[in-house]
Amino acid sequence: MQGQAETSSLPSKNWSDSRQVTCKRAIDVVVSTFLLALLSPVFLILAVLVKLTSPGPALYRWKVVGKNGEPFSSYKFRSMVANADELKVELESRNEMTGPAFKLTQDPRITRVGSWMRKYSLDELPQLYSVLKGDMSLVGPRPPLAREYNRFTDYQKQKLTVKPGITCLWQVGGRNQVSDFDEWVKLDLEYINRWSLWLDLRILFKTTATVLSGSGK
Repeated sequence: MQGQAETSSLPSKNWSDSRQVTCKRAIDVVVSTFLLALLSPVFLILAVLVKLTSPGPALYRWKVVGKNGEPFSSYKFRSMVANADELKVELESRNEMTGPAFKLTQDPRITRVGSWMRKYSLDELPQLYSVLKGDMSLVGPRPPLAREYNRFTDYQKQKLTVKPGITCLWQVGGRNQVSDFDEWVKLDLEYINRWSLWLDLRILFKTTATVLSGSGK
């Protein structure tokens, strides 16, 4: 797989259009601000549910890597047991994803409330703050964990030539079926090479439909 894709087509020329890039950032700020205000009661309810049903903090500090390999911290509602990172070592042999990323469909670390939140991507909501700050965009390649990024090939690092996002082609294009990390990267590079504001709007629309369908895991 990797050998087939060591070279990729050039990024969309729209990335060099300051008006489109500024408009993308403006959409990020307006939408994230609106949703953070609108969903603040939901944030409170989810935080209480996490705290009442599992020992540990309500939020999980997510140490990831952004554009051009710059590290940053984001947050999710904690959907796993508090010591999930330590337990991951014991589950590595069951990894269903080929490459540096980890995926396990029936992950025993996921709590009951966490499973429900993941189904509707509710655990992802705190990332809207990272969008408002400018570390992330609403649409863009998913940021990898710092420890995953350290294992990336040069080909895989191409997905971080733009700002990472909450959703992208991978989320709306069968994320639960992708089991080869290079296939995931291929979708991210397709987004980078085809990017336009219209593509972002289409992905956001499809993401809404995907979230409402409850197809997350």
